[in-house]
Amino acid sequence: MNTTGARRKTTGRVSREFNLFSFLWRFAASLALILATYNPAGKSYYHWLQSSMAAGTLGAEHFVTGVLLLIGWVMLLAATQRSLGPIGLLLGGALLGGLVWLSIDFGLLDINSVSELSWIILVCVAALLAIGLSWSHVWRRLTGQFEVDDGDG
Repeated sequence: MNTTGARRKTTGRVSREFNLFSFLWRFAASLALILATYNPAGKSYYHWLQSSMAAGTLGAEHFVTGVLLLIGWVMLLAATQRSLGPIGLLLGGALLGGLVWLSIDFGLLDINSVSELSWIILVCVAALLAIGLSWSHVWRRLTGQFEVDDGDG
């Protein structure tokens, strides 16, 4: 056993250390799910479904894709809800909204259209989901305590 308390990396095994790359991976996965579901560019499941409904060409591929997206959303939302809870979600959303507002006030963001605002909101939702997916790791780093899901709820 390592007496210094530091984790030893074993050859051939994936490190369980949480780092910036771990967070960015969760952010990328969250953003991919969100943008696959809807995005202002018009290349999303929402737009594909809408055009297929108008053309009368709905099929099994629409159903299967919708179910796969729904599975992804349920997994991310459930994990985020369990990790952050309602107050954490509210505080995280308020913080991200405040950061956007601050960025606009400082001239870092210039929102001239609904499309631009939509992109910013989608990125913020992805960030909130990534924070929720990462929070247990961050909490353990900050406090040394493990969060345990007791199965309630």
